[in-house]
Amino acid sequence: VIHTVGPIYGMNEDNDAALLADCYTNSLHLAIENNLRTIAFPSISTGAFGYPKHEAAKVASNAIQDFLSKTEAIDEIHLVFFSESDARMFVKHQVFNC
Repeated sequence: VIHTVGPIYGMNEDNDAALLADCYTNSLHLAIENNLRTIAFPSISTGAFGYPKHEAAKVASNAIQDFLSKTEAIDEIHLVFFSESDARMFVKHQVFNC
């Protein structure tokens, strides 16, 4: 298990997106350092930390895509969502970038 703590939305307004992206990127780096080729992520910070789900979906998608564009060391990334509507929001961002 690789544990990451996401940002509390609004505490670092100028930095929220970068802090959230770092959660994904740092976890992916740790996976590689530990010879893991598969990783699963929840929707980080969208629960008790209040990060808006649509914004978090954009940040997560961009961070993961950027990371994967630079390495082939990860074979699978699983995204685990609390609800079907959360999953649809992420897919909407992936397909329509909105």
